[in-house]
Amino acid sequence: MNQDDESGETTRPQSDTAGATPKNGKRQRPDEPGGGILMGRLFGVPVYVAPSWFLVAALITWVFGDQLDRVLPELGTLRYLVSLFFAVAFYASVLVHELAHTVVALRFGLPVRRIQLQFFGGVSEIEKESETPGREFVLAFVGPLLSLILAGVFYAGMLAVEAGTVPGVLLAGLMISNLIVAVFNLLPGLPLDGGRMLRAVVWKITGKPMSGTVAAAWVGRALAVAVLIGLPLLTHTGALGNASGEIGGVETVTDALLAAILAAIIWTGAGNSLRMARLREHLPDLRARTLTRRAVPVESDTPLSEALRRANEAGARALVVVDGHGEPTGLVRETAIAGIPEHRRPWVAVSGLAQDLTDGMRIPSELAGEALLDRLRASPATEYLVIEETGEIYGVLSTADVERAFVAAMARPGS
Repeated sequence: MNQDDESGETTRPQSDTAGATPKNGKRQRPDEPGGGILMGRLFGVPVYVAPSWFLVAALITWVFGDQLDRVLPELGTLRYLVSLFFAVAFYASVLVHELAHTVVALRFGLPVRRIQLQFFGGVSEIEKESETPGREFVLAFVGPLLSLILAGVFYAGMLAVEAGTVPGVLLAGLMISNLIVAVFNLLPGLPLDGGRMLRAVVWKITGKPMSGTVAAAWVGRALAVAVLIGLPLLTHTGALGNASGEIGGVETVTDALLAAILAAIIWTGAGNSLRMARLREHLPDLRARTLTRRAVPVESDTPLSEALRRANEAGARALVVVDGHGEPTGLVRETAIAGIPEHRRPWVAVSGLAQDLTDGMRIPSELAGEALLDRLRASPATEYLVIEETGEIYGVLSTADVERAFVAAMARPGS
């Protein structure tokens, strides 16, 4: 849910988590659509390259190639091959940044859905929230730390080769780019790693994760405004390397467009962080017991009109089909009932409207929060049979009721 500019960034858990995590933190899961091109797996986590990466790689190749033409004009058209190598090496550095987040997350027992290299860097999709502010801080800090280490390694390599050569220029470029990645990510606003560090600090001080998220998200929004206004000004005044201050119209438009994209990514990421924090704060309110509809058991040959009469008398809103021994075998679908005209209901048996009951459609009445959502997601259905620990029927849980409660939880203001 969050993007990270020119770096790796750790997304916070989405609501669509998927079950328990093994003790070693490595959990295989089906490859998900929409991730881009699957390049392989590292530490059991799939690594994707988004289609937008190729656009940025081409842009880097073109821009860096023009710079090489000024520094190493003897390369000719080969400069674009060298600049393509630089683009790939830079994103390899981003991947290392992401792997730092991933390895620490797995070490803390937090499942990682995937790593994705995309338009302005990369993202590690971590599905669970850190349990403590200390772990949150460490998880966020390791990415920029690895980028700083890489910058140091490339700087050492640059000292070991001759300046003005292809290796020297490549190492210098990688050193500067990794340094920029580290410094930018340390800015204290969500969705950047520095924002997560700020969130951890506020969380530690106040004892409230939501307070940390709110503070870091608003700093992130202020940072987005600063980038939108400040980046073109810095470029125009020569503060970012154009000492002459002579900038053409194309460069001015490009700088403004880049600033707008970066600002939009940061602003959107900060907003997403606030929404997900609000959701996590209210997820415990989603309880199977409180959302379950009272149900009446009916045998399979019971006419629909008679079954509905019994339900109305009992104040129930759901029908459970049972066998001759009272064991549940199916659930009458609400949508199927609505599709039967009232004059036909005396002639339609409930068995014709029932969905066969599977093990995945039986859920304990005490399930709540993310555990409840995980269970429903593992076995998609419109209705579920809710049972007590003793095995007795408690009622029927409708997916529509869960969705309404989910939306209501998102709409309530955070504390």
